[in-house]
Amino acid sequence: MEVLTRKHYADIVDSWLGKGNIIALVGSRRVGKSYVLKDFIQRHENEDDINIIYIDKEKKSFNSIQTKNDLDAWIEARFIAGKHNCILIDEVQEIGQFEDSVCNWYTEENTDVILTGSNSDMLSGELATRLSGRHVEVRIHPLTYAEFLHFHELQDSDESLMAYLNYGGLPGLRKVGLGSDEQVWAYLTSVFNTIMLKDIIERHDIRNIPFLNNLVDFYADTTGKLTSANSISKYMKSQQEDVSPNLILLYRGYYAEAFLLDTVQRYDIHGKKLFESNEKIYWDDLGLRNLRASGAMDSYMEKVIENAVYKHLFYLGYEVNVGVLNAGEVDFVCRKPGKTIYVQVSYIISGQETRDREFGPLERIKDNHPKYVISATPLLTQRDENGITHLSLRKFLKEGF
Repeated sequence: MEVLTRKHYADIVDSWLGKGNIIALVGSRRVGKSYVLKDFIQRHENEDDINIIYIDKEKKSFNSIQTKNDLDAWIEARFIAGKHNCILIDEVQEIGQFEDSVCNWYTEENTDVILTGSNSDMLSGELATRLSGRHVEVRIHPLTYAEFLHFHELQDSDESLMAYLNYGGLPGLRKVGLGSDEQVWAYLTSVFNTIMLKDIIERHDIRNIPFLNNLVDFYADTTGKLTSANSISKYMKSQQEDVSPNLILLYRGYYAEAFLLDTVQRYDIHGKKLFESNEKIYWDDLGLRNLRASGAMDSYMEKVIENAVYKHLFYLGYEVNVGVLNAGEVDFVCRKPGKTIYVQVSYIISGQETRDREFGPLERIKDNHPKYVISATPLLTQRDENGITHLSLRKFLKEGF
């Protein structure tokens, strides 16, 4: 199958070439990191001055590369002095002590190293210490809505948006196809089980697997709601499951490390500071979230839309927090260097009560930063109301702001 270019990531990777940094592509399994590498090869392999050395630890043909010595020998045999050597290693954490090898090769003249890994501490510990910040991490997300339309050759429509919100954006669904609901959910189940087994249970030697699954299901059902380890512990006890807040925090950290879930902290809009207690949980992929949620799609549409907006804000490069006011909450405070915006998310705004609930908190923020309400209100594209921009969900997910 043809490798489709995800231009956003292709541009980021290319922009870091030749700048003396290891480029680390991080993200959940099956989110498309390998295809960013394959696309790099496809775009650069015919350039005369580039020599690409590629290792894919998910392929049996690379099983012989188990240690740093194996890795060094493989690269040495293919390294061409005088050319721009690009060393690409997929799922590098599968190689023992890969840090030693990588630290040596990336310092070679006119050499770039691009790595992928499926857990967030791939470049922590010894490698991060030895490099002293000489690496950049590029987070690979599931497909955006615009990419979803391109990958599945769909027209922008309400039906296409519903398919995206329901099935999510894992690129592998392109090969599975969207024609069979049963096959889509079977694929998503396989991906979820692999993440849980390989990146959490085996990696951390988890014994309490039933609770690990119960907790992730709880986070699916409470997506976008304020939670704390203490409140979850009390709830679990009411369900005859006695678990400590510390165990909840530990397991939540494992989900985050595997890029299954993101934890979003609260931010005091007036005091300009982060709160340390209570946070919201959002999923990396909408399809995996829906797979584990109870109830039908229409019963949790508001949560899915809020999760979709969060993911797109993250993709657009914002640091995202939950906004806290004296008299309410703003769904998202989004910051980049020199820029702050406020975002409220709603399913449908059909009456004055809903309008007051969504627009009211933004109207109470007395500063000049841009303010948005994003909703799936029918026939809406974009309009301004008292200085607040009301954006269509479809328009935002396809075109941003």
